[in-house]
Amino acid sequence: MEITENAALVVVDVQKGFEEEHWGKRNNPAAEENIAALIDLWQETGRPVVFVRHDSAEGSRSPLRSGYEGNDFKDFVAERRGKGSGPELLVTKSVNSAFYGEPSLDAWLRGREIGQIVIVGIQTNMCNETTARMGGNLGYDVVFPLDAMHTFGLEGPHGWEASADELTRATAISLHGGGFAKVVTAEDVLRGASAGAR
Repeated sequence: MEITENAALVVVDVQKGFEEEHWGKRNNPAAEENIAALIDLWQETGRPVVFVRHDSAEGSRSPLRSGYEGNDFKDFVAERRGKGSGPELLVTKSVNSAFYGEPSLDAWLRGREIGQIVIVGIQTNMCNETTARMGGNLGYDVVFPLDAMHTFGLEGPHGWEASADELTRATAISLHGGGFAKVVTAEDVLRGASAGAR
């Protein structure tokens, strides 16, 4: 697949709070390894990287609340921040979409004439999917490497339950089938980005 020379990697909510039992059973134990590989390649090739942090609302008991250790980026992300030769941005948000954070992700991308974004991070069917849908609506070419993210099982109305894998499949079908994003693998992106950097 084609990854442009200025495609932005958007690393969503890779925070310590998601390691707490509060969330339940997760999927894709390889997510962190794949996210790290993508950040490394982006930084090596001078491409732009956007780190997104979820700051839960004041007074919240969320593990992602500001001032709590769970709000911090996981170590492998924190260690990589500021290490690339390309542009870097920190976006903070308190809702699902990274496009509703501070500073404006859309303005930052457009100011650099970036038309393609690659979304990775946590959670697949929540902030990642919401950001992908909005990115697609805004006209970006959205790439969604499904194995560079993870989520947790959920309980819904009527006693319905879905596992993390079931929710991941539903997200993939909705985004890809609905034309919001190209759902691919981390390896697809790594190959495409390596070729595009030559």
